[in-house]
Amino acid sequence: MTVVTRFAPSPTGYLHIGGARTALFNWLFARHHGGKFLLRIEDTDRARSTPEATQAIFDGLSWLGLEWDGEAVSQFARRNRHAEMARKLLDLGYAYLCYATPEELEAMREQQRKSGLPIRYDGRWRDRDPAEAPQGVAPVVRLKAPQTGETILDDRVQGRVTVSNEQLDDMVLLRGDGTPTYMLSVVVDDHDFGVTHIIRGDDHLTNTFRQIQLYRALGWDVPVFAHIPLIHGPDGKKLSKRHGALGIEAYRAMGYLPEALRNYLLRLGWAHGDDEIISTEQAVAWFDLDGIGRSPARLDFTKMENLNGHYMRLADDRRLADLVLPSLEETRGRHITTEQRLRLERGMAGLKARAKTLVELVESARFYADERPIQLQPKAAQLMTPAALELLGKWAGKARTIEPFEAAPLEAAARTLAEEAQVKLGDIAQPLRAALTGGTVSPPVFEVAAILGKDEVLARVADRHAAGPSADPG
Repeated sequence: MTVVTRFAPSPTGYLHIGGARTALFNWLFARHHGGKFLLRIEDTDRARSTPEATQAIFDGLSWLGLEWDGEAVSQFARRNRHAEMARKLLDLGYAYLCYATPEELEAMREQQRKSGLPIRYDGRWRDRDPAEAPQGVAPVVRLKAPQTGETILDDRVQGRVTVSNEQLDDMVLLRGDGTPTYMLSVVVDDHDFGVTHIIRGDDHLTNTFRQIQLYRALGWDVPVFAHIPLIHGPDGKKLSKRHGALGIEAYRAMGYLPEALRNYLLRLGWAHGDDEIISTEQAVAWFDLDGIGRSPARLDFTKMENLNGHYMRLADDRRLADLVLPSLEETRGRHITTEQRLRLERGMAGLKARAKTLVELVESARFYADERPIQLQPKAAQLMTPAALELLGKWAGKARTIEPFEAAPLEAAARTLAEEAQVKLGDIAQPLRAALTGGTVSPPVFEVAAILGKDEVLARVADRHAAGPSADPG
């Protein structure tokens, strides 16, 4: 048997982080078993479904690296097939026409509320002759669900779950206007596309019992179900807007790498021993449903950020330079020159060691892309005292003769100067850092100098002399 999984989001908004985890689990399970991972856009809610939301789903999955097999399917485009199956159930005697008006149904529910009864359809048209139908009422098609016994689900995460059929009413399959309901559409689509395993949030658990009844009425094999607990916020409550970013595009904008987010979402409810850092290749090799826990997982933004920092340090320097370049160009309103781009890439090893997100990396990398004269931050400007400028001038004189222009001899020149002037190395290194980067924090300053190159370093130091002591207000 070929394993076939699917991710079936509704295009009514962004790709939710919980949905992204569901997609990841389905993708990993399919890849682990050498099967297929399908994408279905459940766009039957025409009023709320938008092309923009559909594209956001495509973009989010692509950014995460969760490629799907074949073309994405529109559920709405298959509505005629869904309606055909409802008519088949009518022919088989497993469905019936219900002519109850909305007013009747509301009166029925109100009476149930007053009597303290569960709110469910009472089957008033289940065995009634359609000849008694009132004029002008377009009937709905309802499933003639079993009224006795139990519906049993052997869930791969939740275990065996049993529901009395008395608790399940005759659900609507086709609305009065002939359009199919979600419950019918999802079953028909999953069957037609050969879905073998349905991995989804446990908020769908109640729907599953109704869907099992529908599978059986149609004479179809019931897929394997695995209902995963939802993601909660750090406070243990259901994830909502008050907890911060919910959409995948927001995490992308905050500077997370896709491989880091994959790793984080994987560990958000799934475990492989005590392993925390799990590459995608390892995840594909290890993933199975047995590792999914039954308790809701909590978002931990600190852990997410630390994990992202780990993957930042592993990332290729050229790739990181490509990722930060658009933001640098946007903030500066100009294109970055080829030389500045090369400096950025050469300096990436020192920069990425200190950054946990791409946003932090952009901020720390700015001095490699700055045009002269660079602007000093207030604390950096305060370092430009007459004594500091004198030391910078003397160091620049020594640096001018150094070939090759590398970190070790540049630092050695500073140490020699410190001894000659009877000052600490920091009395030279800190003003130099300010002159070269505009700030007081950076990778090792002599490494920075080597990456900037002799001409740029000497020019930036000269700019500080031209500005004079503490003249740059930042």
